[in-house]
Amino acid sequence: MNLHVGTRLGRLVVGATALVASGAAVAACGASAGDLARASCAHVNTSINLYERSMKASDPAAAAKLRDRAYIELLSAIPIAAQAAIHDIQWQTLSTTLSEANRVPEATLIPSLTTQCKNADASVFGQTPPPSSPSGSSGG
Repeated sequence: MNLHVGTRLGRLVVGATALVASGAAVAACGASAGDLARASCAHVNTSINLYERSMKASDPAAAAKLRDRAYIELLSAIPIAAQAAIHDIQWQTLSTTLSEANRVPEATLIPSLTTQCKNADASVFGQTPPPSSPSGSSGG
């Protein structure tokens, strides 16, 4: 039985790592900071929904599985939020809050993440910026 738990945990870690790596690669492919923040928040919102479902689940095994899935979604949001923060400091708080996911219980993070993701979903930061010079040319 102990071997089964260890194998399951190993698969969970490998799956989470692959998911995070693929999310980072996809997120870095030319999206704006606002788009990246919204993509990160899609994972956050899924995580929150899974976590809330786990709190209502009557079966402890099902609840644990939902919490594991919620945690993986949070992990998936981290590199995407970091990319958003690199492109625009506006998203630094989202990135910082998500970086605490391995140290702070999700229930504690939910209020901040909810507020930050509402800001991302309502953001106008995804709009095209004006040209950098009056003529719109780069002069180089």
